[in-house]
Amino acid sequence: MAAPTPRLRYANRSQQELRTDSLDQLLPPEHPARAVWAFVERLDLTELLAHIRSVPGGPGAPATDPRVLLAVWLYATGRGIGSGRTLAELCENHLAYRWLAGGLSINHHTLSDFRTGAGELLDRLLTESVAVLMHQGLMELDRVAQDGLKVRAAAGRSSFRRPATIERCLAEARGQVEALKRQADEDAGGAGRRQRAAQQRAAADRAARLEAAERELGQIRTDNAEKRKDRQKPPAELRCSTTDPQARTMKMADGGFRPAYNVQLATATEGGVIVGVAVTQAGHDAEQLTPMLEQLARRYGRRPKDVLIDGGFVSRAAFDAAHGGGTAVYAPLKEPDKRRAGGKDPGAAKPGDGAGVIAWRARMGTDAAMAVYRERAATAEWANAQLCNHGLRRFRLRGLAKVLVEALWQAVTHNLGRLLAAGRPAVAAG
Repeated sequence: MAAPTPRLRYANRSQQELRTDSLDQLLPPEHPARAVWAFVERLDLTELLAHIRSVPGGPGAPATDPRVLLAVWLYATGRGIGSGRTLAELCENHLAYRWLAGGLSINHHTLSDFRTGAGELLDRLLTESVAVLMHQGLMELDRVAQDGLKVRAAAGRSSFRRPATIERCLAEARGQVEALKRQADEDAGGAGRRQRAAQQRAAADRAARLEAAERELGQIRTDNAEKRKDRQKPPAELRCSTTDPQARTMKMADGGFRPAYNVQLATATEGGVIVGVAVTQAGHDAEQLTPMLEQLARRYGRRPKDVLIDGGFVSRAAFDAAHGGGTAVYAPLKEPDKRRAGGKDPGAAKPGDGAGVIAWRARMGTDAAMAVYRERAATAEWANAQLCNHGLRRFRLRGLAKVLVEALWQAVTHNLGRLLAAGRPAVAAG
């Protein structure tokens, strides 16, 4: 006997529907996008409004509300999305992004321009949000952990060229720009005008990047000469990236060497909030403690009582400067075990030690200091991992100024997540 034919529900995509739900009704009440908007809605964005030239009675189309642009980028950054084109598509097709955009159609150029131009705003938000959290007793700046994160640059290893190659390519690029200008002057009309304009922009952009690489070669040459004053080893062959001239080849966590930037993060041990962000071209952390402490003093009017760092930050000058500013440094001694040091006390002062180094050696020889130092990994490395999970594995922007903006987006988004975790979505500056 044949088995009975099963009854199924079939998809009918041609069925017409009449829906009256608004975007606000479609988005669930507890959706995280609502918390992001609640945060943004309370911010003072007067500085952004002042730059908008479209006014009532004047020429030009209305500008997009900066709160919308900020909200969609914060929500996207927290989900590892860093492409303006991808975000523009999501604002058309994804419910959460459509809700944040309020149904507006946003061009990817508008999104990208806002992202790269929001550096001053993000820097202020980082400072003011931390200050508000401190004022409300949700965190303290008494103890911070600092760590460096090597982030791959938007450049390939093959983009690093010798000075002679860069000079030759620059001459070719300038010649191409002039040839395209002459071609445009000879044939001002025609259907290919837009295509020729795009070619001119591409050629001009390539020439500008090569000029920047040529300038950067001089800085690299100066830096190398400074580093090798007391060395007999001949300098390495000079190279610079033609894609991102300010990127440097660094040793990454997996032991390989790639074009990258060194992102410095200072994170409060209480609350896990990022309180300081910097981006450097240095492939090591040895000279990064003092600039970060100065940044924290500038942002919050005070220095932390304690700073936790790993062995890569150890520097006598930095430790003395931190001690003079009232900050106790917690960093591992090179000989943490007295038995491995041949019976010598690793905490004993050595000839040439300054006051900060002497205090550090004596401090780290105690069990109490080692207990405090254990907080470093759970704070600094955890914050680094969080940012990597949010997409900070490779920069999409190029140049020190722009990659700093990208790092600030990540830091502000991370802190917003800490606000939501604390149950304070409405906490904001302004």
